[in-house]
Amino acid sequence: MNMIFAEYLLLSSLVLGVQLFLHQTQRIQFVEVSDNAKIHCSSTENLEGGSSMFWYLRREGEKPTCIKRCLDDQNVSKFACKHETHSSTLEISNVQKTESGIYYCAYRYSSYLIFGNGSTLIVGDSYTNTSWVMLLVPFPHGSQVTGTANLACVIHGVSSPVHVSWSVSGELQEQGLTRSLKAKDGSLTLINHISVPMDTWTSGKNFTCEVKFNSSGNSVKTSTRYPAAPARECSHYIVPLAAGAGLLLLVVSLSLVWTLCPSALGFQPRVSAPPASEENQDGILYAHLDFDSRNRDGRTMQRLARGKHVKA
Repeated sequence: MNMIFAEYLLLSSLVLGVQLFLHQTQRIQFVEVSDNAKIHCSSTENLEGGSSMFWYLRREGEKPTCIKRCLDDQNVSKFACKHETHSSTLEISNVQKTESGIYYCAYRYSSYLIFGNGSTLIVGDSYTNTSWVMLLVPFPHGSQVTGTANLACVIHGVSSPVHVSWSVSGELQEQGLTRSLKAKDGSLTLINHISVPMDTWTSGKNFTCEVKFNSSGNSVKTSTRYPAAPARECSHYIVPLAAGAGLLLLVVSLSLVWTLCPSALGFQPRVSAPPASEENQDGILYAHLDFDSRNRDGRTMQRLARGKHVKA
């Protein structure tokens, strides 16, 4: 949705022949329930007293709705607009959890609306007793080093939006694209994904997804890296591994003879133990990921992961 608003802003500016841009520097803000919140919006041009300013709220999984027209200052019990020459501030009193979401400032020019880039407001604690975080990473492709790798951070069972950030070996990355699934009980499953060059993913760097649920609690971090060790580090293990492989082959051969021809060795065959089942470990799941290029109309994700199914 942020990308759609940015495209709309650029297109409308080009069509109108104006250089008016709105910028919201607060990417995210945490507040407690019943506190007050302020969201700022700055402009490259004079806002003419704010009479053409609007504020929109997009709740998770919904379309943006207009919550305040700054020309109407009579209803200031909940939302109030404060203006300066090149800025506008939305003041929200007694905020509630239902008012969590992304706030956009908008300026009406002729019959067009020019939007800001959005500020996320998180009210209270989004964590619940059913919340968990899992990483979805590309399945290893052997020697493939070209193309794009998609990584997703799945946050399940939250009551409202959360703050998700990615880092690669300690270096912060651009914000990922978030999509949401809403369960019947009202809880949310958020999928935040990033795309990186395949050679970056296979380079052995550490990829970390950090999720923050509230203003005071500790964040949850989940990390992974491409499951391949450099050949140079393994070179001095070649001889011991070869010897071990030969011994293992001998043991397996004798075991087969014992199982198929027990009378030849004078033993009775034993019943083999069932093979151990595979389990996901450390919150990492390998999957084939296929994401759309952007979030259209704020709708939920169309394709999650091929070959794997994640229940909301």
